[in-house]
Amino acid sequence: MIAAFDRQFIFVTGKGGVGKTTVATALGLAAAARGRRTIVCEVGAQQRVPRLFGLEPPGGAGEVEVAPGLAATSIEPNAVLRHWLEVQLRSRPVAALLSRTPVFVLFVAAVPGAREVIALAQAWNLTQPQRWGGREQGYDTVIVDAPASGHALGMLRTPRTFGDIAGVGTVRRQADRVRSLLTDARRTAYVVVALPEEMPVTETLELERELHDEVGAGPTVVVANGMLPQRFSGAELERLEAEQPDGRAPELAAALGAASSHGRRARAQQAQLRRLRRGAEAPVVTLPELLDSDLRPANLERLARELERRLA
Repeated sequence: MIAAFDRQFIFVTGKGGVGKTTVATALGLAAAARGRRTIVCEVGAQQRVPRLFGLEPPGGAGEVEVAPGLAATSIEPNAVLRHWLEVQLRSRPVAALLSRTPVFVLFVAAVPGAREVIALAQAWNLTQPQRWGGREQGYDTVIVDAPASGHALGMLRTPRTFGDIAGVGTVRRQADRVRSLLTDARRTAYVVVALPEEMPVTETLELERELHDEVGAGPTVVVANGMLPQRFSGAELERLEAEQPDGRAPELAAALGAASSHGRRARAQQAQLRRLRRGAEAPVVTLPELLDSDLRPANLERLARELERRLA
């Protein structure tokens, strides 16, 4: 249905707390299973992906293989800036010195979007056949585990803003290259993650419109994460709720309450899923709910297979 795994660049966002990292990692596993050399990039010093696989995160902006064909890294703008300066100046000592000078640090902090465009430039760099400095090979697929919706839109806006400020020269050319990637639907996919709840669905529908304005296209796909199975029909749920726990064994009363609560929540999720599908232009696919304790490699592989089946 959606050739998302054939894109060079996959940008994953959504309201905070909806499971973006889990979905980004599952997408990475699915892309790697298709023979694509893939990396998941967390923005900021998060380093959550290696821990999902029981691995110690690498130091700094290092890359670590978490599964066959799948690597993970954390994009830290200051480290990326030092590396970029090394390449431009052809001198590691001079770049290190410049990046630590108070005037330069204040300049980067003061320019709108500087840190964000640096992070995006590193993600762009990872897609290149030969990366900055020409010593390392790029990846077939780069997946960005982006910030929550509002910050993600600001991040996507920064190459244009930063390029306008720079005017001409190396910085402007780099910003334009990043912007070209972000607006190329043949190379870039946008995946929006939502929970089947009122506020996340509302924010997802707003984000779809704002993505159109910012990059010229809406999401490639919306992932409704954390779906509960529907174990009861409407009639069965009504009978469960009509049952009175008075006089019953505590265990039975607790089981009736848990079943009724599960049924009501699943029913509410289905209503929000229908609302999401009615309002969204993008296709909507679902993933089952997993408890935090269930985020083991085997269950991530299960989510990856589900995404591959639905998105290939």
